[in-house]
Amino acid sequence: MNVKSDIKIIKGSITSPNGFKATGKHTGLKKYKKDLAIIFSEVPANTAAVFTTNIVKAACVLWNQKIVKMQPGVQAIVVNSGNANACTGDEGITNNETMAEITAKSLGLKKEQVLVASTGVIGVSLPMDTIKTGIEMLCPELGNSDEDGKNAAESIMTTDTFSKEIAVEFEIQGKTVKIAGMAKGSGMIHPNMATMLAFLTTDINITTELLDKALKETVTDSYNMISVDGDTSTNDMVTILANGKAKNQLISEENEDYKVFREALNTVNTHLAQQIIKDGEGATKFLEAQIHGATTKDEARKLAKSIISSSLVKAAFFGEDANWGRIIAAMGYSGAYFDQTKVGISFSNNTGSIVVMQNGMPIKFDEDEALKILKEKDIKIIVNLQDGGAEATAWGCDLSYEYVKINGEYRT
Repeated sequence: MNVKSDIKIIKGSITSPNGFKATGKHTGLKKYKKDLAIIFSEVPANTAAVFTTNIVKAACVLWNQKIVKMQPGVQAIVVNSGNANACTGDEGITNNETMAEITAKSLGLKKEQVLVASTGVIGVSLPMDTIKTGIEMLCPELGNSDEDGKNAAESIMTTDTFSKEIAVEFEIQGKTVKIAGMAKGSGMIHPNMATMLAFLTTDINITTELLDKALKETVTDSYNMISVDGDTSTNDMVTILANGKAKNQLISEENEDYKVFREALNTVNTHLAQQIIKDGEGATKFLEAQIHGATTKDEARKLAKSIISSSLVKAAFFGEDANWGRIIAAMGYSGAYFDQTKVGISFSNNTGSIVVMQNGMPIKFDEDEALKILKEKDIKIIVNLQDGGAEATAWGCDLSYEYVKINGEYRT
């Protein structure tokens, strides 16, 4: 984004921005692991969100779409894991609203000030007695420590193997501003909205319109540029609350302050997106596909996403096979234009770099050297098109036997 700013990643959690609290713990929705989280703003916050493009939407998505459109001054988000509350009919709609009502009553809010998120198995009704007891138990325990934030981040996990958190700070108008985020995601991850859950808090003072614009712009180049398995879930969302507690002058136009905020938000979202890929179900490789020299940014995005979304490409990297033919084939069906006679492809990481295709033709390369690169966990796929000046990057992982095992036994 080419903005001059000093954005620092700090030790912190979703509670790092001024005026935010959180908590999370095991309440009985899952057998052993933490399963319920609450995020709370001390004052009403401007809200923006992006939701799944799946036609089948969970009750929480439908509720949140309505609330975000109303802009009632959201102050809380309640999240359960282990149960998606999707495809549960009118009962699911009622149960979702009840979650908002219980949270609102416990915190002295209106139900319209509460967003709800659920993640887990589709088609199972929520155990509302457990939910009610859990919410009433959690609300008095809200705190602003990093430990409180970590507990919340751990409570939204399903097949994740680690919690995903980040906090950053920067200056606007001489005021210190913070953005923090937590996310969950490991499977059902694919470009076309966020295909996971991400919750962001910030104490910046900004209009809802510009908050929404910044979120959507940064989602395009972060969560929408990742893929684990090509599946888009029914519950996906990214939400951000901005409570203005940093006390900077209101950002109401796309000036330098807005650009700094957008860059910081992009830092947060890109970090969380990459963490999701690094925790991809059964993943053994972290793949970064870089497209250089495309005719337009949109064409570059299509090409990068097509590479990291290809099951055959993923399988080749799992097998540590330098099968560049699968890469150019994935580019060919991406829907983007490129001149195949100019294409160059190379693999790179800390071990070294090797060119496997140049000017649209294969070149002889040392298979042993290629294997050294492909044996590493982090691998860059670098594609040079020589068609223009546009670039894009997407992130993905390999496709392993363990992925099939995890998802073959998901309900059991």
